[in-house]
Formats: sequence, C-alpha cells, structure tokens
Amino acid sequence: MKIVFGCDHAGYPLRDAVLKHLKDMGHEVVDVGCYTPDPVDYPVIGEKAARKVASGECELGVIVCGTGIGISVAANHVRGVRAAACSEPYSAEMARRHNNVNIISFGARVVGEGLACAIVDAFLSAQFEGGRHAERLAMIDHILP
Repeated sequence: MKIVFGCDHAGYPLRDAVLKHLKDMGHEVVDVGCYTPDPVDYPVIGEKAARKVASGECELGVIVCGTGIGISVAANHVRGVRAAACSEPYSAEMARRHNNVNIISFGARVVGEGLACAIVDAFLSAQFEGGRHAERLAMIDHILP
C-alpha cells in the first residue's frame, strides 16, 4: 500500500520508528517531511499529507505532531480527507471501521514508539464496514460547505 507520512518538529522524535515500521510492513512510503528537528508549521505538513491522500496518489496517511490534534485539524480542511487523532489502537481501528478515516494522527508528546506502531497497525489492518456507517458519513458530507 502507498502511504503518506508527515510530521512537524514536535513529531520528529517518532519519525524514524514509524517510517521503519511502515517500510518493514512492506508499504511504499511518500515522506512529506519534516526532515530535521528544526521548527516547522504543522498546518503545512498536514495539508501536504492530506493532498496526497485526497488526490489518490496515496491510499492512506500517517501524520504526527506534538498531540496529533493540530495536524489532524489541518488535514481535515482538505476535501476528501477524514483524519482522526488517536492515542491508542482501539480508537484507530474504530476510526477506520466506522468513520472510514483515511489519515491517522497521533502525538509524539503523548505516545511512545511502541504505542505509535500499535496505533498504525490497528489503523492499517482495519477495513471500513460500510452499511449504517456509510449512511452516517453521507450525513457528515452534507455538513461540509
């Protein structure tokens, strides 16, 4: 699977571990930065990653900032993207199964390497269930401008 990865400077401490984990799982990774611990703006990275998913260039995305919240808020401003900030695997799994989330985010100041990889695993192994969940997503889509 082709997955976009992005992080800001606060997410940088998890960068190598998550990238290695994705590649070890056999995924092709498109890395949109950041590439050093120097300060960068999370909205820029969140948008870059989201545009890769929205365009279809990448199937799913993993983005990281300090909490996972700000970068997911930025990604959610790109039409066609549903990003969820999760701090444990169950929410990541359910975000995919029930909400058809196509980008997962988490915070490097909230989770460590092992938990980050477990969140990624739960997200990537889950499949959207459709049915009543698709009906609810359609309701959400009508809220957008």
